[in-house]
Amino acid sequence: MHRLDGHIVQKAESIVASHSVPRQARRSVTLICKQEPMQELAQPEAEPRVWRLTLAYDGTDFHGWQVQPGEATIQGELQAALGRITGETPLPQGSGRTDAGVHALAQVASFPLRAPIPAQNLQRALNRTLPAAIRVLEAKRAANNFHARHSAVAKTYEYRIFREAICPPFLTRYALVCPWAMNLGALQAAARIFEGEHDFLSFAATDPDLRDRNSPPGVKWDPEFDGPKGTVRTVFSSAWEHRRTESGELLVYKIRGNGFLHHMVRNLVGTMLEVGRGRLGLSELQGILAARSRSAAGPTAPASGLFLHSVEYPAAEGLGYDGRCSGSEFPTS
Repeated sequence: MHRLDGHIVQKAESIVASHSVPRQARRSVTLICKQEPMQELAQPEAEPRVWRLTLAYDGTDFHGWQVQPGEATIQGELQAALGRITGETPLPQGSGRTDAGVHALAQVASFPLRAPIPAQNLQRALNRTLPAAIRVLEAKRAANNFHARHSAVAKTYEYRIFREAICPPFLTRYALVCPWAMNLGALQAAARIFEGEHDFLSFAATDPDLRDRNSPPGVKWDPEFDGPKGTVRTVFSSAWEHRRTESGELLVYKIRGNGFLHHMVRNLVGTMLEVGRGRLGLSELQGILAARSRSAAGPTAPASGLFLHSVEYPAAEGLGYDGRCSGSEFPTS
């Protein structure tokens, strides 16, 4: 794997922190019928070319990534912006379908376009027309067989917990406030239990029918939305770390794996916090995995603390760009 230059990561930290767009102020649309392109473009390509975007966003005021009728979503806003710029309305495919309120430091999206627009012009035009809470950090052409989700080989998520009694108001959108006594050794031991290949059904959401009802016509929600089929996933690393900031102490959980079930990271965090507070024993975690039942695990942690941190792709596939798109510190002070 290869890392993308760190400047992309650093952009994400300040961009999302400084912008939020009220949900009531706009609604996503899936097709643009009466919009004219912003400018005259050259003759369209005979065949569409695949594009890859790296995005950062504050997910607080959005109903997640996936298009939903009458709701503001990241996917819907991006599709509408492409329509305003190029007159084309491909449905961008994300590396993962983040839920309502979940943020991204380096989400990756792919889509085909016929318009022969230069990459820098597309990035600049998208950032001018997208809501301020969504920023395009990079726009590049990709190989025609590239798919942001299906080509990914690993993703990393972060969950952030603010440990002070009073959380600054500008951080409450991006962390769970949890000032209570916590056994950090037990937290670390709990995190290590989830490394390796496991059936994570006990940590998957149990509401696929509700999500199907809320999906657009013809789009079926996959409850195992992110990764290989089935509920078995491989976790490459799982650990907690301390971060000292000007505003106070953060406790950050970082997990890297080949795929994640719906609500999996938030359910892991909620369960581990029960261990850290002494409400659940370490010895019970293996039994929870074996139970393959959501009711056996702990509560779901709120969406506000979760970030899609980075996405990895195989460098050997000739995709035409570095293998890893990653995020870092945002916002912590």
